[in-house]
Amino acid sequence: MDHNTEDDTDISESEMDEYEDKSYEELKSGIHQVKVADDAFTCPYCPKKRKHDYLYKELLQHASGVGKSSSKKRSAKEKANHLALVKYLEKDLATMGGPSEPVNEGDPPANCRHNEHFVWPWIGIVVNIPTRQTDDGRYVGESGSKLRDEYRSRGFNPVRVQPLWNYRGHSGTAIVEFNKDWPGLHNAMSLERAYEADHHGKKDWLAKSEQKSGLYAWVARADDYNSTNIIAEHLCKISDVKTISEIMEEEARKQDKLVSKLTNMIEIKSKNLKEMEVRCSETSISLNNLIEEKDKLLQAYNAEIRKIQLSARDHYQRIFNDHEKLKMQLESHKRELELQRVELEKREAQNESERKKLAEEIEKNAVKNNSLQLAALEQQRADENVMKLAEDQKRQKEQHHNKIINIEKQLDEKQALELEIEQVKGRLNVMKHMGDDRDGEVMKKVEDLHNDLREKTSSLEDVEALNQMLIIKERKSNDELQEARKELINGIKEISSRAHIGLKRMGELDTRPFHEAMKRKYNEEDAEERASELCSLWEEYLKDPDWHPFKIIMVEGTHQEIIDEEDQKLKYLKKEIGDGAYRAVVAAIMEINEYNPSGRYPTSELWNYGQGRKASLREGIAFLLNKWKTSKGKRGTW
Repeated sequence: MDHNTEDDTDISESEMDEYEDKSYEELKSGIHQVKVADDAFTCPYCPKKRKHDYLYKELLQHASGVGKSSSKKRSAKEKANHLALVKYLEKDLATMGGPSEPVNEGDPPANCRHNEHFVWPWIGIVVNIPTRQTDDGRYVGESGSKLRDEYRSRGFNPVRVQPLWNYRGHSGTAIVEFNKDWPGLHNAMSLERAYEADHHGKKDWLAKSEQKSGLYAWVARADDYNSTNIIAEHLCKISDVKTISEIMEEEARKQDKLVSKLTNMIEIKSKNLKEMEVRCSETSISLNNLIEEKDKLLQAYNAEIRKIQLSARDHYQRIFNDHEKLKMQLESHKRELELQRVELEKREAQNESERKKLAEEIEKNAVKNNSLQLAALEQQRADENVMKLAEDQKRQKEQHHNKIINIEKQLDEKQALELEIEQVKGRLNVMKHMGDDRDGEVMKKVEDLHNDLREKTSSLEDVEALNQMLIIKERKSNDELQEARKELINGIKEISSRAHIGLKRMGELDTRPFHEAMKRKYNEEDAEERASELCSLWEEYLKDPDWHPFKIIMVEGTHQEIIDEEDQKLKYLKKEIGDGAYRAVVAAIMEINEYNPSGRYPTSELWNYGQGRKASLREGIAFLLNKWKTSKGKRGTW
């Protein structure tokens, strides 16, 4: 049913809500006809000469644009009617709005001629933007972000709106940039049709019949590109002129080239996968053999260590027993000399000659007694040195208990030899002061000890050779494991997959908390710039080797390194930016400190996303084999 102009009187702004509800009830009751066919709609509130068929989305954009228009030429009643139409379309015609078969935005618009020359990427032109003159004579106007937000709310989805400036300031014109794909062209054409329906299209702007008011907009074409105004100058810098047919042909060529490239890549990846599978199998067999050989060597080595420990314990016991026997012998000699001294003193009274002899004997006995005392002192010192050396050896053994087992073996043997040498020195000193006739027996013991020392030295060299061989094999096995892991990481790096096994950049800063924090303080454009600056600053802090925000604490007898929460930079970050950015920086510095503390830059690591931990070599190999089996079953995309 057509629009009925029952009276031409306008309404005030305060009466718009009431009039809008009235018009909405009329639309629901069917007084005005809106839907004229399955996929065609009309605006019952526009004059007859303006009426034409719309798609559902186009009519919704038209009604929303008129209802929210700031133009003084639009009456309050006209705005209220169109707002009621928006309400009616969204609530009552939403389920049947649009054609029976939806428009495919992956294709160019059907109402566009394929040989028509458009500016590409798709550009919209907006003119007659209100400006005002400042005190210095320059013109200023609204920013492009406000107009961009308005167009997005109306469903045109522009990428951005850029006002054009010249030497006099704001030119009153702007360009609207859309996405380069076909949905971007759909949005641009919807913008043009919405303004044409409101008689604010390109033809209306170029017409000289009436005074212009409000915004005029259209899609940029070849004539706009080839003109001599500021719009053409800017278009020539950022775009080109192409037909839809040319763009479709170019896309087809790119797609064919991409398909060919992907086919070649799949063949290369398949070949690399087969080679990697062979290498993984060889590496697995080699690792199993090395592990078995290492276990056997370790068992034999443990048995040898136990034998050496038992032998050393018996050797210590023999040394202490010998010390006790020497002490008893010294005490016995001392008692005998004392008895001789008493007997000589008794005989002194017998005669002078005997007295002289006695004095000589006493003097000799005194010399011998002094020698015995010196020998006793030397023996005591030797005992103390032996005990001290044994205690030092025991303390050294406890300090180095957690070192490699082969070093313990060498240390124990050396300590045993040192004790034997000290014992021999003590015996030699004792025999020297005693003046005993048993020097030949001592020399024989020394010779035996030297022979024993040479045998133990030879055994020690054999053990060192065995230990060196074990170290070389262990290093070789570790190098092969690291090379296999590096090859595995390089292989997975070229695979595009969202599986639970993949690569993680350890120490890389998560920028999302910074963007979210800046969006709460600034508008979208300023927030993006501020967030980028902050992220760059903190990435430089993470690379700085002089910044080390850690402290060392004692946990269950071991030293552990944790984050120093009193660090000035971290305290400022937490206070000014927020907990999210603080946690992101802490996580990055902890990963760098663990995986690359010397280089201070992010590194790639094989990661198990399902369990949130570092993936093992076995898991990475299983993942690649599973991928290979899947690709053999169906020719998928890696």
